[in-house]
Amino acid sequence: MVQRAGSADLPLHGGKVPRWLGDRMTKLGAVITEAIVIEYGRDEFLRRLAHPFWFQSLGCVMGMDWHSSGITTSVIGVLKRGLTPLSRELGIHVCGGRGRNSRQTPDELIDIGNRVGIDGGGLATTSRLVAKVDSAAVQDGFDLYLHSFIVADDGKWVVVQQGMNGDKRQARRYHWLSEGVSSFVDSPHAAIEGRRQGEIVNLADRRAAASRRSQLDLLTAHGPDRIVREVFAMDRKVETKELAQPLLPHLVMPAHHEVREENINMKRLHATLAAAADRGPEDFEQLLLVPGVGARTVNALAMVAEVVHGAPCRFADPARFSLAHGGKDRHPFPVPLKIYDQTIRVMKSAVTKARLGRDEELQALRRLDDQARQLEKYVTGPDLKEIVAGEFRRSPEWDGRSVFGWEAYPEQSDEKASS
Repeated sequence: MVQRAGSADLPLHGGKVPRWLGDRMTKLGAVITEAIVIEYGRDEFLRRLAHPFWFQSLGCVMGMDWHSSGITTSVIGVLKRGLTPLSRELGIHVCGGRGRNSRQTPDELIDIGNRVGIDGGGLATTSRLVAKVDSAAVQDGFDLYLHSFIVADDGKWVVVQQGMNGDKRQARRYHWLSEGVSSFVDSPHAAIEGRRQGEIVNLADRRAAASRRSQLDLLTAHGPDRIVREVFAMDRKVETKELAQPLLPHLVMPAHHEVREENINMKRLHATLAAAADRGPEDFEQLLLVPGVGARTVNALAMVAEVVHGAPCRFADPARFSLAHGGKDRHPFPVPLKIYDQTIRVMKSAVTKARLGRDEELQALRRLDDQARQLEKYVTGPDLKEIVAGEFRRSPEWDGRSVFGWEAYPEQSDEKASS
């Protein structure tokens, strides 16, 4: 059983993730995954990956550009690096990736199948079919350049793949989950959702069954050469009727680089900050006893806690999670490396102890998330500009860094920026 689970439209950006951020993203992505598997199981982790809003929120909480196409590439890359050493323990395997790595997916799946005792050859066929549906059967103007297949030891899987439209400077991410309908070519998508960008040819719709049969008949009767000649002789301006389709989770990220209040549910942000201030001293100074954990780290942990525990409806504003650790391009603010490293240390401590049957620290994170939801009904706070301005003021203190260099106090020279 398989079904397209959702999609996302993102501005198409280039560039690379710097090593100082990529290494931290790898560690945080792995420990968030471990926490979810411990609390909710592997199936739930796969469902999370199949949800475009949660996937985007995960990338945001890890410090990537909050709205760009690069979140897909970077999240898949760091999960592959971070979860591969844990694959035996977690029973989760990340295959594929961008460009050349995507073409290695079938071989990786066959190898995993041989190791864990599942049908790797069948999974490799599934991988090719899913890629073909979104690249050939559904012609929406986006050419696939990334394909990742995440599979569990029991054979359940999720696919995340992304295409680009160079003319429109946009990327579109597609999410598939091995739960749903039974055919790849007879309406495997619950819907194909997105802004209208010209005509879409969807040969995977069940209403296109007659068309698929006719195409096979034409190919048998006339051969490819004659068909090509006939196509070029036809008038290309064929009017088509737009077909209404049911809704799927579909994320549309804006082109502007700065994070604006319109991109964030401020009531939820204020509730998260208030919960951190309320529960922080009790749960994180007395219970966790991790040296150096202060109020700002607890703020970040509260957002990580929501990524671990939050229901799907909580991720309608992925940009909010960029306020945990900023972004590599200084939007909404530079990445505070001291805070990021403390977040990783606290999460690692909680997960390590939970594996030994001591889950007090993971439960502290859950209480932090629960408190935020309770406060959401009535709490208020500063506007987004004030919050971001405060982050910039303290950025040098927290080792703020971006692709443009280190943040320095106004009176300091640029010596640190060149290090």
